[in-house]
Amino acid sequence: MSFAIIETGGKQYKVSASKILEIEKLNAKAGETVKFNNVLLLNDNKTTEVGSPKVEGATVEAKLLENNKDRTVIIFHKRRRKHSRKRNGHRQRHSKIQITKILAKGGKVISEAKIVEKNKPIKEEKKVVKKITKK
Repeated sequence: MSFAIIETGGKQYKVSASKILEIEKLNAKAGETVKFNNVLLLNDNKTTEVGSPKVEGATVEAKLLENNKDRTVIIFHKRRRKHSRKRNGHRQRHSKIQITKILAKGGKVISEAKIVEKNKPIKEEKKVVKKITKK
């Protein structure tokens, strides 16, 4: 199974084709294709290529599924015997992405996700029912 290690938002992620993950918020709209050029390591089933610091010419393509917010984290400061307290909340913003392609140098596709259309109707088989009549 081929994979890559990418860097985005100051964090590193191990990704493979069709994997869904939450990363720091990206400035893009839902449904757009996003490219990550900071590929630190590439691995197909035969070879491993380690970058120093990144693999030149390698990219990872992903589809942005949605931008959302995390749950609320409450920050509460209290100073004893001073009648001083402060309450604050924070909701971190995230982007949910699905990895579609991992590309090596020269645009060679290492792995690609199989995209399934959800809106296509499924053909239903018609059942033939025979009525039995008594004479």
